[in-house]
Amino acid sequence: MENSRIEKDTLGEVKVPADKFWGAQTQRSLNNFNIGNEKMPIEVVHALALIKKAAAIVNHQLGKLAESKMTAIVSVCDEILSGKYNGHFPLAVWQTGSGTQTNMNVNEVIANRANEWFIGQGSKEKVHPNDDVNMSQSSNDTFPTAMHIAAYLKVTENLMPAIGELKATLLKKEKAFMHVIKIGRTHLQDATPLTFGQEISGWRFMLEKEEKMIADSSHYLLNLAIGGTAVGTGINAHREFGEKMAEQLSALTGFPFKTSTNKFHALTSHDEIVFAHGALKALAADLMKIANDVRWLASGPRSGIGELIIPANEPGSSIMPGKVNPTQSEALTMVACQVFGNDATIGFAASQGNFELNVFKPVIIYNFIQSLSLLTDSIRSFNEKCAIGIEINEKVVKQHVERSLMLVTALNPYIGYEKAAEIAKLAYKENSTLKEAAVKTGYVSPKQFDEWVKPENMI
Repeated sequence: MENSRIEKDTLGEVKVPADKFWGAQTQRSLNNFNIGNEKMPIEVVHALALIKKAAAIVNHQLGKLAESKMTAIVSVCDEILSGKYNGHFPLAVWQTGSGTQTNMNVNEVIANRANEWFIGQGSKEKVHPNDDVNMSQSSNDTFPTAMHIAAYLKVTENLMPAIGELKATLLKKEKAFMHVIKIGRTHLQDATPLTFGQEISGWRFMLEKEEKMIADSSHYLLNLAIGGTAVGTGINAHREFGEKMAEQLSALTGFPFKTSTNKFHALTSHDEIVFAHGALKALAADLMKIANDVRWLASGPRSGIGELIIPANEPGSSIMPGKVNPTQSEALTMVACQVFGNDATIGFAASQGNFELNVFKPVIIYNFIQSLSLLTDSIRSFNEKCAIGIEINEKVVKQHVERSLMLVTALNPYIGYEKAAEIAKLAYKENSTLKEAAVKTGYVSPKQFDEWVKPENMI
């Protein structure tokens, strides 16, 4: 390795890139786990930096860490949180199942950068990655704590605002299109009429419901494993460490984190993440429905339903000129499929807690963060590139209403189901209007038909 330096750990010496702050254990992980392209999400790294910052402050408050070391660690953590050293966290998801190597990656970067900081201050003090940065902690409690923090922050700060933006767009469309009467469809067949506003209100209410379900399930992510250390007993940590860490992390983030009441559960079970991701899967299922409705209703423009007009963002075909495809719907539905797959992975991985530890933690949080990122980005894209620009083709909508056989349902109270069915079948057989068929049967006069079959009274 050119431009390298020598780092040491308990196994001996390792060459490390000279321009990186990581140490021997990080390098060993890089050498031993050259698997795939999936890297540990930076959200997890930043959550660990928050934990290290809080731990330095709490350990100092408890009289275990010198003020100078606390100051150095806090300063470096702030640099990491600013994104300054994102390139110093290169490890694969496919590593030790406890996340120990990523925990040590963070510890090593903080220690080496802190020591550089001390040199700049003219001090000979040294920060040790295990003894100082990892003081009162184990990977077994810091990594699940980082999982919860990363997931909760991303849900609250990214996903929820994106859902709110799409919900606001749908509410505007709901109000704007409330007067447009269209034919309903059940089983992909014609049904009785409703308004476009009513149909869109169903989409909007899905998002309102999902917001509450996601918020409710994410509440469980506020429980933190920190303070349990290796197996849940809290060995090598102050008795008050877990409680004070939750208080400090709450102060740093503004969210009400709390220490788990049972650390033995917190280290080996990830049921809270499974539960929270279930709400993300429910959101994906509803987004699949909304996106599919949009592409069905916009199908055509001449040989399909053609009731919606969607924005023409890019050419839809490499061979067919002028084609416009529902590409935003396609992207959103592919994301939904990925979220369904992630949910299966998370469920399987979370079921593998053995004795005092689950060792599938990296793949659990990788999939959770991916679901959050994909949902956030695809919702924003669908909103900005499609939903905002949706318009109604009122001419086509009106034609579909006028041609629909299911308006005959309005005659049921007057002539009964069987006679109304006879009228609908006759109109279909002879390709005539309902009114023509109704009059031909003699069951209804033209005047009665006009009085009884009014779409505006059927919504």
